[in-house]
Amino acid sequence: MKIAVTYDNGNIFQHFGKTETFKVYEVEDDKVVSSEVIGSNGEGHGALAGLLAGQNVDVLICGGIGGGAQTALAEAGVELCSGAQGDADQAVEAYLKGELVSRGATCDHHHHEGGHSCGDHEEGHSCGSSCGGGCGSHTTMEGKNVGKKCRTHYKGTFNDGTQFDSSYDRGEPLEFVCGAGQMIKGFDAAVADMEVGQVVDIHLMPEEAYGMPNPEAIFTVEIAELPGSEDLEVGQQVYLSNQYGQPFPVKVTAKEETTITFDANHEMAGKELNFKIELVSVE
Repeated sequence: MKIAVTYDNGNIFQHFGKTETFKVYEVEDDKVVSSEVIGSNGEGHGALAGLLAGQNVDVLICGGIGGGAQTALAEAGVELCSGAQGDADQAVEAYLKGELVSRGATCDHHHHEGGHSCGDHEEGHSCGSSCGGGCGSHTTMEGKNVGKKCRTHYKGTFNDGTQFDSSYDRGEPLEFVCGAGQMIKGFDAAVADMEVGQVVDIHLMPEEAYGMPNPEAIFTVEIAELPGSEDLEVGQQVYLSNQYGQPFPVKVTAKEETTITFDANHEMAGKELNFKIELVSVE
């Protein structure tokens, strides 16, 4: 099986019709065995759908997509998972695990419906995700790097020294626009006045990172109202979508005979975080 993702610098590009590259994953036994990035080589829904069909793609994971493109993909025999955001590799892994659960998007591989990641939070331990979650509102930020494309290496640790993320381990710096709300507030603020080549160590309180847990983000729904939820287990992380169709990650915290309870708080909520940040380049 082949899965294609609208792709831009590690993340899911949000406009199918304008995507310049796809990342195509070769899958065997529900595991990724190889991947490559290909150019779109054409404009328009029909051309992109034809390109994917020519690559023998079975599934497309993407962000926003119009009705015409959906029709073209259906005619090309490509299954669609729309409404996805965040890290492309994580989206594919979640799809293969059957953890894509949401209302309103199309995703039939594991009999769940859904899209991956975000909403107001980003999932997991991959930056762009871990320290890159657009969490909360951002006030106007000042600094010479604000508004510029910055590339940083970083290592993130908890107060006990446990590492939760590192771009050094992945061998690729994180790229983002400083001050644009793509990063958590404290990380953004640290980079705003850094010099290229400079390394800083910062300690962030929860208010500068992912905030404090919100009791209202824990909610219970009827299993009958959420197709696929009957197969979920306590402790599993899945993806729902809000009334606007925006996907977001939740964790199953309880399950009764007829109801299931989810916690939509970010897993880093309430935690103090430490980062070593190295500014690699500024454009």
